[in-house]
Amino acid sequence: MSTGSEPITFAEANIAQRGVRRFASSGPGSWVFARVAHRLDKPLYRATKGRHTVASLIAGLPILMLTTTGAKSGKQRTVPVVGLPVDGGVAVIASNYGQQRNPAWFYNLSKDPNAEVGMDERTWKVRAVEVEGERRQRIWEEAMRVYPGYSTYESRAAHRHIHVFVLEPVA
Repeated sequence: MSTGSEPITFAEANIAQRGVRRFASSGPGSWVFARVAHRLDKPLYRATKGRHTVASLIAGLPILMLTTTGAKSGKQRTVPVVGLPVDGGVAVIASNYGQQRNPAWFYNLSKDPNAEVGMDERTWKVRAVEVEGERRQRIWEEAMRVYPGYSTYESRAAHRHIHVFVLEPVA
């Protein structure tokens, strides 16, 4: 499933977008984005009818809204996540800004891989498939071209494996 446009790589981003991406991967930036930005993303996403989130506007990152079923609560949970178009779907990386634990959506997808994605003014049903080996490496390399901050997150989260999923569309 292609979203119709390729993400803006770090090298292609304008100076402001590169600055925001650098800030987001810093300690203070990660703290702000993990605790504040996502709270602004949902209302902005709704207000722009699925065209924008805070991160897509100020950093030029390809953000999708991922709706999963809570692993413990069973309730629907929607979170903004960087989504990289890949063959067969959209890749998401459970970096959680390099924090101690995996993001909640990782546990949700691990328990129930059926989810919904909202991106580029569309929504569709997906099934999450964790990728490893060569495919994970290819996705990771492309992710680094778009957002080099993943290397900082990888260093911070060296105590855990950063999981990579491909969200494959389902009929």
